[in-house]
Formats: sequence, structure tokens, C-alpha cells
Amino acid sequence: AAAAVVAVTATATTTATAAHGEAAFNPQEKELADRFRRLYPAVDERETPLPRCWSPKDKYSYIGLSQNNLRVHYKGHGKTPKDAASVRATFPIPAACGIYYFEAKIVSKGRDGYMGIGLSAQGVNMNRLPGWDKHSYGYHGDDGHSFCSSGTGQPYGPTFTTGDVIGCCVNMINNTCFYTKNGHSLGIAFTDLPPNLYPTVGLQTPGEVIDANFGQHPFVFDIEDYMREWRTKTQTQIERFPAGDREGEWQTMIQKMVSTYLVHHGYCATAEAFARSTGQAFQEELASIKNRQRIQKLVLAGRMGEAIETTQQLYPGLLERKSNLLFMLKVRQFIEMVNGTDSEVRCLGGRSPKSQDSYPGSPRAFNSPGMSPSHGSNIHTLAACKGNGAHSHFTGYENNCSNGIISNKGHQSSSHNKHPVSCLSTPELNSINATRSQQSNSCSKDNNDMDMETEHYTNGVDASSNGFLNGSVKRVHDVDENDAEMEIDLTQSRRQLCGGSQAAIERMIHFGRELQTVSEQLRRECGKNTLNKKMLQDAFSLLAYSDPWNSPVGYQLDVVQREPVCSALNSAILESHNLPKQPPLALAIGQASKCLELMARLGIGSCAFATAEEYLH
Repeated sequence: AAAAVVAVTATATTTATAAHGEAAFNPQEKELADRFRRLYPAVDERETPLPRCWSPKDKYSYIGLSQNNLRVHYKGHGKTPKDAASVRATFPIPAACGIYYFEAKIVSKGRDGYMGIGLSAQGVNMNRLPGWDKHSYGYHGDDGHSFCSSGTGQPYGPTFTTGDVIGCCVNMINNTCFYTKNGHSLGIAFTDLPPNLYPTVGLQTPGEVIDANFGQHPFVFDIEDYMREWRTKTQTQIERFPAGDREGEWQTMIQKMVSTYLVHHGYCATAEAFARSTGQAFQEELASIKNRQRIQKLVLAGRMGEAIETTQQLYPGLLERKSNLLFMLKVRQFIEMVNGTDSEVRCLGGRSPKSQDSYPGSPRAFNSPGMSPSHGSNIHTLAACKGNGAHSHFTGYENNCSNGIISNKGHQSSSHNKHPVSCLSTPELNSINATRSQQSNSCSKDNNDMDMETEHYTNGVDASSNGFLNGSVKRVHDVDENDAEMEIDLTQSRRQLCGGSQAAIERMIHFGRELQTVSEQLRRECGKNTLNKKMLQDAFSLLAYSDPWNSPVGYQLDVVQREPVCSALNSAILESHNLPKQPPLALAIGQASKCLELMARLGIGSCAFATAEEYLH
């Protein structure tokens, strides 16, 4: 069985590594990428790449490039102005930079020092120095003049020569440009600049050599301090936007947005308190809110099996109608099995002394996994796609701990197993867990804290009283304590596959084989689904590494990856009750982000310093 799963992962590993493994950057490239992220966080280089070097295609023939196209040298005759030559950077400056900066070091002034540093639009003649033609701007070293789309310069700054570092800063908020010399600002040189300009340098006499720094090294000038100044200006402008006579209307709208956000994410006690203080009414019943909160807690704790079962109990038919969602939940359950956090493998891993105290006289046995009474159908039944989108129950195999949930009505240890897990030999198991000691993992969670007996609950929630403190029912007040205990217990064994239990590994492998079969049947019955295929490949790829946590696909084991799964399940539950899948606050944030993206495309540079994320923190 181990060989079968690892064989599946062999092809998956290549795909997963290519998709998620970090590119093999050398130190200089990594430093540049880090500096770009810090300087220009609003830039999406997939849409608008940043200039990184000079273009070997967009230059005059008298220009020579070397040192990764960062060094420019003159190789012409240099007898008349007609021998001038320029080169542009590979890409224009993205408006989303807000403020953009690059520097040029004068390696040699050559014969006469007829050098120009500046900007130009695409299509401007490269047989000229920057600034001489329309949509071209330059600061020249021989006379210190600035040239703005004209062959006649204006006095601007000092001359520059060998050893000097000249910086060029473009402010796309007020459409101005200023230069620096050896780290000191020389003041504004140009105003009313058009968008989509390229960094440009020009040379005219033999021996002239310039090295560019687009961020490959720290800048001489403190551009980050200048950026902070403009970020503060932009944020102040936003904060001082006049509300006028609509302040009361806006306040009511904001209160409603806050209330619906709290309800959406299941913050029951806070939502109730806020509703009382602001006079807000809930669209959704409080019992339903608490049910969703309960499911979200399970997902965020990595207890996917319990989350799936609870969802099926509280919202019958929901997951059958959402086959792709259910498949995603099951793939996440497989990942949590690898992590050792899902109840199915935790219950097979033994108990710590602390957790034994929580299970006095528990009759459950771990030697014969069987089907839970509530899980009588095979995992394969998900693949029975219907033309109308409805799908059969997808439950998976459960042992007699029933995904970690025990009924108080009594326990039965299954003496038979309708779908026995195939036994793996010790060598096969060791091939997967070779680097780990076989320590037993603790099933430290008191499963009674998630008991859902219908006679004590209305729709799964205690109806006799509020009974909630920050969303935790009094009857199960130990949930948070035991969740914390679970996390503590896991810290010592989280680096072991499935918590270090051979029985748990066997269970996980069988579950993975079933997932693979279901994936194939879903593809045959419902058509190809690239997302599902990649999701399963990435999950299986974890088994191809001796240390999955430190592998190129190890990001999947991070607890942060539970959040999108939790959000998708929560949204599906809300949608099934004809409630919004997203709260208005999230929609407003999304709309603001899209608005900023549109501003960037239109060349409005202030978008760089008005990111929604800054206001969320």
C-alpha cells in the first residue's frame, strides 16, 4: 500500500515542487526581490514588471552593455551630437510604485563627460541624449542642466563626474521628478510628467561608463524616508475626507457592516453585545450562528473528520450537493492525517498520561477500525455524480471513535469491518516513516465536548439559555482548554508522520488510496477538474519526502492553510440558507482593492500608499 501511494506521489512531486517551491534565486536576485517587495508592495509584477536592467534591444548601436546589462559604455566615435546614444530599461515604471527611484554611478566620465540620466517614453529616438526630444527628460553631467523635451537646457544642479552617484526619483502622485547627487536631493527638475516612462541613460564620448542600480544594492539616497513622508500625506488625506451631513447615515451603515461581519464569522457573544448596543437585528438565527462557529472551530483545529460529520448532521444534504467542496474537505482531512491532527489518526496513536485522565473507563478499542453507525456509506459513493449537480454521500472510512465524537448513549466496539484496511508490512511502513521514531501520539481531545445529542439541543445548539461565552457553550466549556492541550501535546510529535503511529499511518495510506480512486471516478463521471487534480497531487506529494514539513510542498501543513477551507465551508453553509456568502465588509474591502488596481492601470500613483491592508491592521 505504501508503494502504491508513493508511486502516485512520484509524478505529483514534480508538479508540486514546480508550482510551490521557491525559485532557485541566487543571493543577489533574492536581495533584489526582497527590496522590491519592501519598496513597491502595491506592484503586481505579473501584470507590470519592474525595471531590473537595461534593454539589449531598446538601445542605439553605439551603446554597449555588460555585467548583467547593468553597465553601459559608449563605443561610438563621439565627434558630434549626432553620435549621441541612449538606452532604455526593460520595462516602464509601474504607476503602482507611487514613488520610483533608481541610481547611476559614474564609473568614468570618459573624454568629455557628455552624459545624461533621466526618463523617456517608448518610441523616443535613441540616437539622442535624454531630454532632447518630446517625452524625454534628462539631467546632464557636463553642464548640470536639465532638459525637458527640448535641446535647450535649464540650469538645475551641479555637474557630475567620475565617482558620483546620481539618483532619479519619479513621483507618480504629483507627476514630478527630482534628482539626487551622492545621497542629497537637488530639488524638483520636471513637472506634469506623462505615465509609462522608462529609466534612460545616454552617452556621447569615448570612455564614458555608467553602472545602474535598480535595487540590486542599497541606495545612497534614503528613498524609503521620502516614501514614508508621502504615505503619511496620502493617509492623512483619506482620514480627513469630509463626511458632511452624511455622517449619521455612514455611521449606521458601518455599524451594520460590523454586525454582519461578526455574525458571518460566528463571533456569537460579541455579535450579541454589539447588536444590543447599536440596535442591530440578526438576519440569521442565533442557533445557526453557533452551529457555524462550532464547525469553524473544528476546521481551524485541524479536526476535519469531525467538521465533516458535524456539517452532515447539522446541514443534511449540503455536502452531497457540493461535491467539489466535499472533495476539498476530504483532501484537507488527508493533509491533517499527515500532520497527525485529524481525530481518525489521533485516536489510533495512543494517549498521553494527561489525556488518559480525561478518558476514565473509555471502552474504545483501536485494533479494529470499523464503520461508524453514522458513516455507513463508502468513500467511493461521492463519485456517483448526478446530472443536476447532486452527489452521493462522501464520508470515508471511520473507526469506532467516529471521527473523535462519542455518543453518551453507549459505545459499541465493532467486531467486524465492512471495508478492512489493508495491512502493511513493517518494511513498507518504515519506508515512509524511516526518519521518525514510532512514538505514540495522544488523542488528548475529550471527544464528549463535541457530543451532539439531539435531545439536549435544538438544531444542535442548547436552546434553554444563551450559555455562550465568546461562542463556547457552557456544557462544553472545556473545548478551548482541551484544544490548547491538543496543540501542546502535538508540539512534541508534529514532526512525525501521523503522529508517529504505524496504525495511523496505515489508516492514512488507505484513506489516500480511496481519495485517488474517488478522484478518478469524479473525473470520469463529472469531467476534468484541474483544481481538484492539483489539490490531490500536492497533498500526495507530502508522502514523497522524509520530512514533509520542510519539503517544497510542506506549506500545506501550515495551520494557515486551514483558513481558506474554513471560509469555503462557512460560505457554502450561508449560501444554503440564502444568506450572503461574504459579509458586506469583506465585499467593501474587495471593492476597494479592485479600485486601487484600476487606479494603478490608469496611472494614478497615490494607489501605492492607500492599500486596504494597512487599515486592516
